[in-house]
Amino acid sequence: MNRFTLTVSAAIARVTEALGTYQSAVVRIGFSATWLMFLLRELPHREELYGPDGPWSWVLARQLIDTNGAFTALMWSDGRVWFEIVYALAVLASALLLVGWRTRTMSVLFMVGVLSLQNRSVFMGDGGDNVLHLMAIYLVFTRCGRVWSLDARRARRAEEARARGERVTDRVGPALWVVLGAVLITVTALGRFHSQWTIPALLWTAWAAQALWWLVGRRARSAEPRILLDVIANILHNGALVVIMAEACLIYATAGWYKIQGSRWQDGTAVYYPLHLDYFSPWPALGDLLSSSGTMVMLVTYGTVVVQVAFPFTLFNRRVKNVLLAVMMTEHAAIAVILGLPFFSLAMIAADAVFLPTPFLHRLGAWAVRARVLVFSRDGRAAVPRQRTPESSEATHVGSPT
Repeated sequence: MNRFTLTVSAAIARVTEALGTYQSAVVRIGFSATWLMFLLRELPHREELYGPDGPWSWVLARQLIDTNGAFTALMWSDGRVWFEIVYALAVLASALLLVGWRTRTMSVLFMVGVLSLQNRSVFMGDGGDNVLHLMAIYLVFTRCGRVWSLDARRARRAEEARARGERVTDRVGPALWVVLGAVLITVTALGRFHSQWTIPALLWTAWAAQALWWLVGRRARSAEPRILLDVIANILHNGALVVIMAEACLIYATAGWYKIQGSRWQDGTAVYYPLHLDYFSPWPALGDLLSSSGTMVMLVTYGTVVVQVAFPFTLFNRRVKNVLLAVMMTEHAAIAVILGLPFFSLAMIAADAVFLPTPFLHRLGAWAVRARVLVFSRDGRAAVPRQRTPESSEATHVGSPT
């Protein structure tokens, strides 16, 4: 009985602590960087893609949204100035989420930017946009700023200041909450939400949760309310990571099983044809070189199907999973170069990053610190600062409401 009780207690403690903090940070960095680079690349063409100069007019978009109930802030006004504001805010939110500044708030604004632009012109994009669309929603529920973020550094410095007896006051967080709350109240009062209730309810819940987090942190007389909120946040975080993993497995499983049913995949020639399509041939000479060997085409075709179908079944074997994960990331990198689909590939690599092993991410962080020291040191031989232990790093979290 005692052994059973200890097992149950350990399982509960495991579930109620934030798992995969490094993996969620990599997913945050990957998707925010992908969306940011896409927005910057399409900056000269933004009005044709998502704005008033596009073939999919504002009136057509409004008719579709009235039917499917999708959320987009671009339906609040058909003016060119409003479009430029939304696009600029989408770029800003992506950049700030990338560096992990006020991650809780920026993850919500990042989601708003992704949904607003993609739902405005539903025929623009590819499979990578669909992945980004879903992951932007899932990121709202994760605590993806606990490591490798400006929030983690700010929280660490605040703890050090409190240890010295200094008073730490956060004015930026409450100011952001007031401004965004005023916008949310105004939009709701004017009846500009034409979408289904899901996204507006999520926005209101996130706004109210930020207020509750701040009030508990400032006014609670004991530590129990804050511990309870931490446990709830950790459970939501862990659940979101499970959903992200399940989504990635579902993408690969369905893609693989659908490929099996295709005759070109069955005879081993499917990879040959995209290499000779003008739309997917940024480097025609490279495509001709790769498709010149029938054996190579057959191996890549069958290998793609085998890896995609087998990957969900390898999650229980760490070594095999890591090998297939490296193969899939390499395959997506090759697709980015050979077929000219960089943002689709980056989105899939970012989704795959949730399965990266934690020791590898620890080493990756150490390499990044050494590289930063070498780049910013005067003589290139500055001593590398002592690394924080994984336990102490993961214990660092954002204490402000944003």
